[in-house]
Amino acid sequence: MSLIHPAHERLGGIAEKVAHSIEEMTGKETRSLVLGHLQRGGGPTTFDRMLALRFGAAAVRLVAERQFGMMVALQPPNIVPVAIAEALTTPRRVRLDSDSIATARDLGISFGD
Repeated sequence: MSLIHPAHERLGGIAEKVAHSIEEMTGKETRSLVLGHLQRGGGPTTFDRMLALRFGAAAVRLVAERQFGMMVALQPPNIVPVAIAEALTTPRRVRLDSDSIATARDLGISFGD
């Protein structure tokens, strides 16, 4: 019998199980990712959580429709499919003297230079 009231119970770990199943079915190394570990900038906002949910759902729809070689992108207000080849045609670059780079360096992030 659980001592935790069902309304307060936290479930987790499903990503690791899904990754393991994908690896078994495809033979490809698969890893799960904890968003909070990636961000390191505090807890995700409601916008972050909703965007992640929308991206995930759109990606699953692409797989169900057998639209491979595609990625999902935010083109406000919609999540749209984009061919990966198209996304890679024009790289978006961040200027080295930009505020974003200065902030990252101030936080101790290394760009290998």
